[in-house]
Amino acid sequence: MRYRITFIAGLAVGYVLGTRAGRERYEQLKKSAREFAQNPAVRNAAESAAQTSREMAGKAYHAVSDKVGDHVPDSVAERVRSLRERSQGGAEDDWGTSNT
Repeated sequence: MRYRITFIAGLAVGYVLGTRAGRERYEQLKKSAREFAQNPAVRNAAESAAQTSREMAGKAYHAVSDKVGDHVPDSVAERVRSLRERSQGGAEDDWGTSNT
């Protein structure tokens, strides 16, 4: 019984100290990530990657639609169209939204 109580007490102390240290480390990581994301070089690189991916999506859509013809689902065609408009300064795209 004595060992069980010692084990449970040690477990409780470890949990409290671990969660406190874990929370501090989490806050450090969150602050570092925020600073990283606000860096102008990172923001430029992210925008450049997004622009390139929109262009590649348009090229891939054309390559696939040439091969399969009119069998491309309308939802895919609409999303690619919205990506193309966005890359030309149009409205926001609807990727990741549900149609329900």
